[in-house]
Amino acid sequence: MDFSGTWKVYSEENLEEFLKVVGAPEMVVKMRKEVKPVLVIEQNGRDFTYTMKTPICTKVYSFSLGKESEMTAVDGRKLKCTVREENGKLIAETEKFTSVREIQGGDMVETITAGPVTFISRSKHI
Repeated sequence: MDFSGTWKVYSEENLEEFLKVVGAPEMVVKMRKEVKPVLVIEQNGRDFTYTMKTPICTKVYSFSLGKESEMTAVDGRKLKCTVREENGKLIAETEKFTSVREIQGGDMVETITAGPVTFISRSKHI
C-alpha cells in the first residue's frame, strides 16, 4: 500500500450533495465546485501527512494508522477520526462519514459515504 506522492483530482461525483449533507456552508459548496484539488500524501511507516491544496486554502492533516486523530470538517467543527488499513485500502471513520481510499490501476479513488450520499473522487499521480 503506497499512497505517497502528489495527486491531482480529475473527477468528482456527487460533490455538491456530499458537501450539503456534511453541513458545508453554501459559500464553500459554490467555491469547491469550481476547484479540483491537488493532494499530497506523505507516508512514513504507519504515520501519514495528508495535504489538500486549492487556490482558496490548504488543509493539512496528520494521522497514524489505528490511532484516533482530530480533523476539521468543512463547516469548521472538529471531528474525531480513526484511520485503518484493510486489504491495501485506507479506511477513515468519523461520526459524519466513512471514507475508503484505494489505488485502482494508476488512479487513487476515494469513496466517502455520508448518510444517503456517496461521493467519489478520482485522482491521477502527477
